[in-house]
Amino acid sequence: MDDERPDVLTIGQLAHRTQLPVRTLRFWSDEGAVTPVARSASGYRLYDAESVARVELVRTLRELGLGLDDVCQVLSGRTTVAQIANAHVAALDAQIRSLKVSRAVLSTVATRGSTAEETALMNRLARLSAAERKQIIDEFKEEVFGGLDIEPHLRERLRTFSIELPDDPTPEQVDAWIELAELVRDPGFRARLRTWMELNTPAPGQGRPPGASIWWARQVVQTVAEVRKRGVAPEGPKAAEVLAELFGDADRTGVLRSLEAGIEAGAERYRRLVARVRGQNSAPDATEELEWLARALRATDQA
Repeated sequence: MDDERPDVLTIGQLAHRTQLPVRTLRFWSDEGAVTPVARSASGYRLYDAESVARVELVRTLRELGLGLDDVCQVLSGRTTVAQIANAHVAALDAQIRSLKVSRAVLSTVATRGSTAEETALMNRLARLSAAERKQIIDEFKEEVFGGLDIEPHLRERLRTFSIELPDDPTPEQVDAWIELAELVRDPGFRARLRTWMELNTPAPGQGRPPGASIWWARQVVQTVAEVRKRGVAPEGPKAAEVLAELFGDADRTGVLRSLEAGIEAGAERYRRLVARVRGQNSAPDATEELEWLARALRATDQA
């Protein structure tokens, strides 16, 4: 009988040789990926040594994620493994990016203990297109910075200022973007930040208002941090010496007004979120240092 020939294999023998289930080989055979070389007198499928190698190739391509249609195209010579692989790399990259977003959203939900409604919102924010993200930031910039009477070079910096989530963001960047998007869409935050900007924006031809440099002057923050480590109380005489060193004879009322507006606005939180979205190393959170400074300024103002 044909199925007793030593140079052919029954589907059961092929399954034993390749360590694959018979049903898998039968399915691949029906789909044209591993066609039998002959049929026995009883109608059973027969395979040869080349069929074993073909099965191994099909298994490899399937393990790499290729569908049977793609596998059949490769086996028939209509395309190459390299061409199919290139297309699948692009598809896998897109899938990986999507999984990263999903992971970031779920991680944020777990950390916050979010409700179903909050989860849906965060998912929408995380999956916005680049154009949609840009629109949110542009609307925020216009409301907070628009119409300020500032120097031309500062106006140009604000115009070109961007907060962009990269095409392949890390989970940390996605998490930061979700929080930032929620923040900049908050009308209350926009109003508070606008007030702070107005207090700290120099008019054309004028010097910087008192306190305008505090927020981004890391040497001020570092000085206060060192003082706090030494246990200096903001209401004590040593704190007054620190203020004299930092501000000299500047208008401390104006400094305090700017400082309190920035603290109330949440400018430090905004700064750190922007850095995280951009994947930049952000300076440590200076909120406690700034609050210490505000308490010290209030104490000297009341003295």
